[in-house]
Order: sequence, then structure tokens, then C-alpha cells
Amino acid sequence: MSVAVPFYDKLLPILGFDIQKRVSAVIEKHEFHVVEYTHPRLIFAITSPRSAFAGDTINRRKPGALHHLAFKAESRAEIDRLHSELKGIGATIVSPPREYPEYTPPGYYALYFKDLEGIKYEIVCTKHDGEQKPHTATRLATMAEVYG
Repeated sequence: MSVAVPFYDKLLPILGFDIQKRVSAVIEKHEFHVVEYTHPRLIFAITSPRSAFAGDTINRRKPGALHHLAFKAESRAEIDRLHSELKGIGATIVSPPREYPEYTPPGYYALYFKDLEGIKYEIVCTKHDGEQKPHTATRLATMAEVYG
């Protein structure tokens, strides 16, 4: 948690989370420390590992593991700007912003990065800049909104 919390305190505001709404709790008898970040459409929580798992490495292909988490951006320009901000907070850029013609829908433009412990994230936009977009109150949406 000493590595994760400072990183997510920087990352999640970039993605539209209000750091003032961060809450945490500790339940010692369960070896449980949780920190939650709130967004109007998502609550993002990080937890401490149990001591039995503290030395385990992350592998996104293990059964039950998170492969990656994607957020939807409003524009390609936003993805390009976020790319610079992510590098500034120490995120590992896996793939810089580019179009992925092999993905659907057409115009799939994304960047991929990992946090300090190797968890993979994506920021994606499926529209070309200048296209009409409905107004939204939040900067980013979950991947569920990309695919309906």
C-alpha cells in the first residue's frame, strides 16, 4: 500500500476521480487495508495483500485475475494529453497512443500503461477528433460504455 496509494493518488485525479472523496479502512484481524476512490460512475478500490500472498507476482492471465481495465476518453487529443501526464507520474507506458485497426469499432485509438506493480490499463477513444459527441459531465467512462 505504501507504493500503490501515492501512485493512485496521482493517477485517479487524472482520470476524473475526486481525491477528496478517497476513503480508507483497516481491519487488522483480517489483514485488510482498503483505499477507495469515488467517481460518479465507478468506485475504484485497492487492497493490501494477505501476508500469504505478499510475495506473489501479478499475472493478468491467471484464472480470476484482472486482464486490464479500460477507460474511455472524449477525444484522441485527450488521450495524447493523458499520455504526457501518465509519464509524469511514473506510469510504465506499454504502448503509446495510436490507432488499432485490428480492434473494433473502427477508429479505435488507445494507449496502454501499467501501474508501479504491473497492473495494465487502457485509455481509449473510438471517435476521430471533431466528430459530434454527446455532452458528458465526466471526463472518462468505463469500458462498458464503449461496447454498450
